[in-house]
Amino acid sequence: MRTFFLALIFLCAGFCPARASVTLPAVFSDHMVLQQQANVLIWGKTRANATVRIQTGWNGRRYKTRAADDGSFRLRVSTPAAGGPFRMVFDDGERVVLDDILIGEVWLCSGQSNMEMPVKGFANQPVVGSNDLLTAAAEPGVRLFRVEKNMSKTPLTQLNTSWQLPAAASVKEFSAIGYQFARMLQRTLGVPVGIISSAYGGTDIEAWMDQAALAPFKDFPVPADSAKINKNHTGVLYNAMINPIAGFHIRGVLWYQGENNRVNPATYDRKMAAMVSLWRRIWDCGEWPFYYVQIAPNKYKNHKEQIPLLYEAQQRAMSLIPNAGMAVSVDAGSMTTIHPPDKTIISKRLLYWALARTYGREGIAYQGPVYRDMKVNGAQAVLAFDNIPLGLTAYDQKLLSFEVAGHDRVFYPAEARISGKTIVVQSEQVKLPQAVRYAFKDTSAGNLYNTEGLPAAPFRTDNW
Repeated sequence: MRTFFLALIFLCAGFCPARASVTLPAVFSDHMVLQQQANVLIWGKTRANATVRIQTGWNGRRYKTRAADDGSFRLRVSTPAAGGPFRMVFDDGERVVLDDILIGEVWLCSGQSNMEMPVKGFANQPVVGSNDLLTAAAEPGVRLFRVEKNMSKTPLTQLNTSWQLPAAASVKEFSAIGYQFARMLQRTLGVPVGIISSAYGGTDIEAWMDQAALAPFKDFPVPADSAKINKNHTGVLYNAMINPIAGFHIRGVLWYQGENNRVNPATYDRKMAAMVSLWRRIWDCGEWPFYYVQIAPNKYKNHKEQIPLLYEAQQRAMSLIPNAGMAVSVDAGSMTTIHPPDKTIISKRLLYWALARTYGREGIAYQGPVYRDMKVNGAQAVLAFDNIPLGLTAYDQKLLSFEVAGHDRVFYPAEARISGKTIVVQSEQVKLPQAVRYAFKDTSAGNLYNTEGLPAAPFRTDNW
């Protein structure tokens, strides 16, 4: 009898078809959102050379592909206009079913701690309105995917997470900026919105890029191969927190990072452009928009007065990165924490860029005054601006943080007032102005707006 069963086992091993089950990356799970009206990439693993059949519930279409020798497979499926919920079925001999899939808009938010900062806040550092957000957290058209903090010296493909429905328990752990952006976008467009958060506090931009993208730059430390891994080593966040989701079709990216690069601000604009170029290439779904936040003023303990140079680099990046826009936060900082508590205003300013530039909503302002030129009229410096169709305002407050210098290049606090569509700047200590600076110190807040309510970024008229 024993001989008979052994023979039966060997017979089945030789002639019975092997069965396997498709395994998918974490970003493909129940409750996910797929980008609408796109050819979205789907990938996964099965046994070597197996045939994988996929059926998409939104149109009943059937797809078929053959896995490679290592069991990997990739194919694209078409998505309709927004809707759902739908089901996807994967079949390689065994069925894997994904349920409750929505079709809509998908955005990635990334960066360091100001993007990571969850709705619940950090210890002794609140998020304004957090409890109200949690009370109304169950937005049926919003879905959340949070990449856990991790680092790796080599590219990873696996994550220990999945798409989540919005509820107080899930929303409180999610990026306050990312969640609010998704919530406002969903309400405005009336379509489902999936938001992916991949952020890690206290990190350099170099950690979010691979070695090839960093090749032109020499102003950052390169760790030895034997060095113990650190979250700011080059490429380690790119490997662990970007590579596993790269290719999942997105509409665009939101980015909030920079404080850690105040030590090497001169190259930040070119690094950001190189990072975006790298990400767009590996995503392979077009020149998606890249909207980012200019960091806020703060009392920095080390490398003082480097923040204005970073402001300038962030401003320059808009001209280097196609389809990019910058949300200004010079009026929304804090002198007691590097994590300003008002994340709603930042979310709104990113939303304005997306609505106006990505979704073509006419009539929505998205950018504040931009310095154009200066003329000298005796002891007065007269500043002109672009992007002020209806003029300027400080909302009945005295204009803050203007300075003026003469030939000695010494800057003095200055009086500034709005005159028509210009700003007139003067100081009793400067008889013949040569240069003006606005909010050009680490701790200088700003309050100059266009009448649409969007702030001017810090600037200077000199290059001293």
